[in-house]
Amino acid sequence: MSTASNAGRDRIPTALLNRRSFLAAATAAAGAALSGCTTMSTPQPDMATPARLLNQRFAGLYAAVPDERFPVPAIDVSKIDGKFLRQQVSYTTPERPGTIVIDPDSFFLYLVQEDGMAMRYGVGVGKEGFAWNGRAIIARKAAWPTWTPTPNMIRREPDLAEYAGGMAPGLENPLGARALYLHQNGRDTLYRIHGTNEPWSIGHALSSGCIRLFNQDIIDLHNRIPNGTPVVVLPSRPQLMASSAQSS
Repeated sequence: MSTASNAGRDRIPTALLNRRSFLAAATAAAGAALSGCTTMSTPQPDMATPARLLNQRFAGLYAAVPDERFPVPAIDVSKIDGKFLRQQVSYTTPERPGTIVIDPDSFFLYLVQEDGMAMRYGVGVGKEGFAWNGRAIIARKAAWPTWTPTPNMIRREPDLAEYAGGMAPGLENPLGARALYLHQNGRDTLYRIHGTNEPWSIGHALSSGCIRLFNQDIIDLHNRIPNGTPVVVLPSRPQLMASSAQSS
């Protein structure tokens, strides 16, 4: 009786031990799985995405601008390649401080500063066949400009005839919050540096030749420069190669 009772008591703890071992193993496995999911889903530092670096400086630069004539919404910087966000960089150029240099191949606009520095902005540029390059000046600056399609634009897209007399300013206007008008030798080139209502287009060649910036960036640039600012739009590499082949 005593032996049987002792045997029974021995079996019960063994069963409990086995059950506890199973539960412990299952808990450990679940913990490992959860840890694996957490590791995979936790954003990793990535220089191309400022939000993943938890860099609030960029989020602040692209916050909403509620005191504008048409309140400008915030831009989600986590969806933007970080290199296209406004930042001061080292920049070697023979151009004088205060000059705007646009590099269409890199999708960057540089406002040249002192001591080999520049304020760099990401831009969208003209698609193939619509690009322009050369030297010009900013002859006019406009806040919340009217947009008027050129006759060539209307020929290509007849629906734009609705705006032949001009499209009213606003968030839907293709020129965005500001426009800088490029003139060359006293004549309007019809090219503009302007804002955009399509932030996803920055870093791409999609426009009809104009240079577009985030609305927050064109507001910043507009505030930094006076009329008469020189602008240099560099030729793209294919154009350079074509020019080289023609000259040879």
